[in-house]
Amino acid sequence: MQLITKQLTAIIEREGSGYVSLCPELDIASQGDTVEEAKSNLKEALELFFETASSEEIARRSHEEIYITRVEIAVG
Repeated sequence: MQLITKQLTAIIEREGSGYVSLCPELDIASQGDTVEEAKSNLKEALELFFETASSEEIARRSHEEIYITRVEIAVG
């Protein structure tokens, strides 16, 4: 089997004393004590998902168009 590479989004945010990482394309999350650990754990979770999930589940969970942007609002 030939391996292919896939570019996915990782959103990492501080939560308490650690970090939570999220891949919005597949709605898969992980965590870690540092940014790098949260990123590494997310990569591991994604690789495991692709190894074990059926093609139907991959297609069902996949969100091909993800837009991450900032918005400006007035408050107060």
